[in-house]
Amino acid sequence: MLKINYMSTLFVGIDVSSKSNQVYAMDFGQNKYLSSSFGNNQPGAEELAAMLAHCMEQHRNLASILIALESTSVYSVHIANFLSTSEILMPFKPYVFCLNPKATSNYRKSYIGMEKTDPTDAFLIADFARVGRTKPFEPWRGGQFIALKRLTRHRMHLAEGITREKTYMVSNLYLKFSELQLLEREDKPFSNLYGATSSAVLTEFLSPQEILDLPEEDLLAFLAEKSRNRISDLSRTSELLRKAARDSYRLDRCMYEPLNISLASSFNCIHAYQKEIKLIEQAIETCINGMNPNAFLILQSIPGIGPVWASGILSELGDITAFHSSDALAKYAGLYWPKSDSGNFTSEDNKMSKAGNPYLRYYLGEATNSVRKHVPEYAAFYARKYAEATKHPHKRALALTSRKFVRLVFGLLVKNQLYTGEHLDAELNIESN
Repeated sequence: MLKINYMSTLFVGIDVSSKSNQVYAMDFGQNKYLSSSFGNNQPGAEELAAMLAHCMEQHRNLASILIALESTSVYSVHIANFLSTSEILMPFKPYVFCLNPKATSNYRKSYIGMEKTDPTDAFLIADFARVGRTKPFEPWRGGQFIALKRLTRHRMHLAEGITREKTYMVSNLYLKFSELQLLEREDKPFSNLYGATSSAVLTEFLSPQEILDLPEEDLLAFLAEKSRNRISDLSRTSELLRKAARDSYRLDRCMYEPLNISLASSFNCIHAYQKEIKLIEQAIETCINGMNPNAFLILQSIPGIGPVWASGILSELGDITAFHSSDALAKYAGLYWPKSDSGNFTSEDNKMSKAGNPYLRYYLGEATNSVRKHVPEYAAFYARKYAEATKHPHKRALALTSRKFVRLVFGLLVKNQLYTGEHLDAELNIESN
């Protein structure tokens, strides 16, 4: 945790917008030192840094600067990065914090009747820092972490693009080949409905009837070619595919071509996303290898965790010492269930908060889903929670397993040790000093 002498600190609050930064600076006694507006550009940032340095030189009772600003899309990135690395501010040990706007919004409620203006917003942010509310947040970490975060967040953006496209094409899949989409796992001819062989079947045959009309030898040759001979039992796959074709609805001929065009377009989009994801993953590995933090090696020691999942977690997590417990880390990620009690009533159906960092929550969830496939204890825990759920079993089981995984991550990083799998001692809810 940061050791800051609040009595000798200048607290600077910045209300960020696309064109300007409203700044308010005060000491621990709420004495005002600066209240002004600066352009949100390089000249404006240089002018602000110069004024802050001049203020520190004029008031010898101040020894350090704590700068707080709300995370405002990309508009807060440049000013935070500039102030954290400004040479003229280095003698005063500047700490820069990007805050969750929800935190400062809740803090505003403690001021009854406060107006909502840029100057009062800047004052509120500075006062938020003055009373020590920045402790749950981590200081700004500089360019390398920004670069890693942009890559990992872009990968998540691409993955969500694939999910959206698959969801969108569900209706077209049903219209084209109604039975194929509804089959149970053991009756499916293809393990991946969006794979190369399946996409070839769905786009190169105009209708299920064409599959039935094709001679068995030709269909087997088609499946072997499109799968690159990776299907172990071609006869079984052919049989399941023909059965699905027989049981599917027949369409008017006028719909054949439009559906094929739509499906082909969706498959092309999915393949393009997948190609870009591979390129982004290569860039992520290059970026994290250049940084090579010890925490990266620790996370990769967990079975099922590769460089991409580890990088995604670390880019959002930062320094583990910013969290006093695994509960605090889980809350930061939005992996907690707020209580809803009143009098003698205790709610038994609490929804997960999801109010935390959505990117960290995404990578913790993806990492957990991979870990459960490699660690028997996590597989058993997931299966138990899956069986207990009455609705959305996978989502609920994965969320609860992710909460368990958070304890493991916190324990390993706090103890600075590699995963051994022996009794999982690192999962203990250790309080950091």
